[in-house]
Amino acid sequence: MIYFDNAATTYPKPPQLLRAFTEYLNFYGANPGRSGHTMSLETAKQVYKTREAVRELFGVKNTEDVIFTLNCTHSINLVLKGLLHWGDHVIISDLEHNSVLRPIHKLWMQHGIQYSVATVVEGDDNATVENFRKCILPNTKLIACTHGSNVFGIKLPIARLAKLAHQNGAFILADCAQTAGVEDIDMSSMEIDFIAAPGHKGLYGPTGTGILLIGNENITLDTLTEGGTGSNSLVYEQPDFLPDQLESGTVNTAGIIALEAGIADIKRKGIANIRSHELQLTQMLYDAMSAMPQIKLYTRRPTESYHLPVLSFTLGNEHSEETAKRLSEYGVATRGGFHCAPLAHQKMGTLQTGTVRISLGMYNGTEDVREFLTILKLLQNSND
Repeated sequence: MIYFDNAATTYPKPPQLLRAFTEYLNFYGANPGRSGHTMSLETAKQVYKTREAVRELFGVKNTEDVIFTLNCTHSINLVLKGLLHWGDHVIISDLEHNSVLRPIHKLWMQHGIQYSVATVVEGDDNATVENFRKCILPNTKLIACTHGSNVFGIKLPIARLAKLAHQNGAFILADCAQTAGVEDIDMSSMEIDFIAAPGHKGLYGPTGTGILLIGNENITLDTLTEGGTGSNSLVYEQPDFLPDQLESGTVNTAGIIALEAGIADIKRKGIANIRSHELQLTQMLYDAMSAMPQIKLYTRRPTESYHLPVLSFTLGNEHSEETAKRLSEYGVATRGGFHCAPLAHQKMGTLQTGTVRISLGMYNGTEDVREFLTILKLLQNSND
C-alpha cells in the first residue's frame, strides 16, 4: 500500500510507540494520580513525562498548562465553549475544518455568538492579515483559525494573527491539527493563547490522544465537563487549577504514554528535516501532476513559507470519491470527498466533486511518488 493519507492519521507509527504501549499494559497499567501504590505512581510519572515532552516541544511556559484531551476537536470545543459568552464575536478563516466551524455555528444559533469569515490569500500573508483586520469589531473576543488547511495545505501566518488579536484586546486559538510535528511552533515566542492539536497525526502518536495548550495565565475557561480528578476530592466544585480543572475522569493513559514515544521519534529526526523531506516529495508530485492534461491542481507550487505537504486534485470531471476508490484498487491510500471542510471547498469551487487529497508523511519516499504517478497516468489514460 502506498499510504498518502497522513493528514487523516499518520502511518506507520514508530515501533517505539508499540513498545511503550505494551510495556504500560503489561507491567504497570494502573490509574495515574488515583492511588499511592507503586504501579499508580509509575503510571503518573510516565504521564507527566509525556506532558513535559509536549511542553518542551511547543514552548509552553508551564507543564500544568498542557491539557490532555480526547482529540483536537475536543480541545477546540474546550476553548470555544469555555471562553465565549453571549454577544462575543469570533473571526475564523475560509479554510476552517468543521471542528472549528460547527461548534461556532452552534454557538451562533443557540448562544448569541457572532462570527465573521476572513479570506485567506494564498502566498500573501499581508493580504491575509489585512482581511482578518477588516473583520475586527469592538466585541471581537477571539480569532479561531487553522494553522494550515487540511485540504489544500495553505498555511496561515499564525504569529501575525496572534499579534493582531492582542492589539485589539482579543485572544487567538490555533488549530494545529496539520502543523503539529511538521512546523516549528513555539507558543511563547509566537504569543499564541491556545493551541489545539491531535496526537495521532504529525506527532505520530495513537488515535484518541489530543492536547490543549494554554499560553495565557490570565485566562480561565469555564469547564465543559466536571468530575473526578484525584484532587480536592472532598470539595463539590471542580478544582480551579490546571490541568485538573479541564481533565475530568481517567485520561487515555496508554495512549498518552505511547504519544511520548512518537514525540521522541520526531525530535530525534528533527522537525525541520521532516518538513523538508515531505515538502520535497510534495513538490515532485506537483511538478509531475501539473503536466498531466486531465489533472487539475488547486494551489500554487508548494513552498515552505506558504504550504504544508498536502495537495488536492481532481481527474477530469470524475467525482473525487470515485477517483480515490480507483486509486485504492491499485493500492494507493488517499482521501476523496470534502474532508470535513465545506468552507475550503466553497472557496476553491469544488463543492460538486470534492477533491482527492494527497498528504505525505515522514515514512514516504521517492519510490512511493514514482509508483503513484505511474498509477495516476494509468487512470488518466483509461479516461481518454
